[in-house]
Amino acid sequence: MITLLINIKELIQVREKGVKKVVGSDMKNLPTIKNAFLAIENEKIIDYGVMENIPSYSAAILVDCTGKMVFPTWCDSHTHIVYAGTREQEFVDRINGLTYEEIAKRGGGILNSAKRLKDSSEDELYELTKVRLDEVMRLGTGAIEIKSGYGLATDAELKMLRVVKRLKKDFDLPIKATFLGAHAFPEEFKENQEAYVDIIINEMLPKVASENLAEFIDVFCETGYFTVAQTEKIIKAGKALGLQPKVHVNQFTTIGGVEKCVDNNALSVDHLEVLNEKDIAALQNSDTMPVALPSCSYFLSIPYTPARTIIDNNLPLALASDYNPGSTPSGNMNFVVATACIKMKMTPEEAINAATINGAYAMNLSNEVGSITRGKKANFFITKEISSYNFLPYNFGASVIESVYIDGKLI
Repeated sequence: MITLLINIKELIQVREKGVKKVVGSDMKNLPTIKNAFLAIENEKIIDYGVMENIPSYSAAILVDCTGKMVFPTWCDSHTHIVYAGTREQEFVDRINGLTYEEIAKRGGGILNSAKRLKDSSEDELYELTKVRLDEVMRLGTGAIEIKSGYGLATDAELKMLRVVKRLKKDFDLPIKATFLGAHAFPEEFKENQEAYVDIIINEMLPKVASENLAEFIDVFCETGYFTVAQTEKIIKAGKALGLQPKVHVNQFTTIGGVEKCVDNNALSVDHLEVLNEKDIAALQNSDTMPVALPSCSYFLSIPYTPARTIIDNNLPLALASDYNPGSTPSGNMNFVVATACIKMKMTPEEAINAATINGAYAMNLSNEVGSITRGKKANFFITKEISSYNFLPYNFGASVIESVYIDGKLI
């Protein structure tokens, strides 16, 4: 049965096949159709256009969108939503003056989450994550990447990735899994880091690959975490097993990680709160997508990714939530888009492009989601009655989403 949305005030992000990402000044262009219709059938978008050209269908379920807009769902390419416990005490510690790095040195941060996760069963983790995933879908997310990284031991890392595999089976939206065993050094390896790197490469990675638990490999390449040399060693081992790099880099310092990631054909480099000219030059003429995580900067009170520098140097940019218990306990992509406009000086058009089509690119999902395109998945949301698409980031404190469709089905 065809579902037909009619009288759409404005249909947002309408693109023909073949557009996989938007770059530089093109990010200011957001193609839309006013007074539009949208037809979906068998989980796919089959047609769209202006109301005066609507085809005649023998039978269809009608959805009247008078005064409302239709967007493709958000594509959140960086999350850590498989976790066992919250870290609100660290939130209070930061209010009282401790930095993220100081909290980590005291056994907090990633190591705190790792301790909690080891004590949780796979079923417990699954139930907790299922609630979070359902929540972000209702907030408009229709494709998502999920990382491991709170296990920091073989069994615990595999447990996280098995949870993601179960979610893939039980949810209709595209889910991508990333192995992030190199998120931090466990306490017992603080003085023998190379031994942990060897465990990642020789023990964890073969098991991840043999069970087909991940598409991507990630490393926290940062001062006090994994060096550039360690990062390259790990991602090369992952690539040899078919895992494409998507790397945490330049969150606090610039140590040459971006250039090395580009050399190793990383699909994305994520965070980038600090950048220098060498980083920009490395990204130019590459296929690597820069990814900004503005709600992390908001929550930690650290600098925001310099979006204007990136875009004005003719580079693309994606936006993601970084949903995790320590630095971004929210997967609300509407807030991410608003924060990018308010704090990073992105235009609404740029932010919407970054959170849809470019986010899809950063998960190798450009052919499935990220735009209103014939043949793509019917993953979209309908807003309440709003004046313009600018109202979505402007009205940052409230949700303007009325309903969400995944695979053509109302959730």
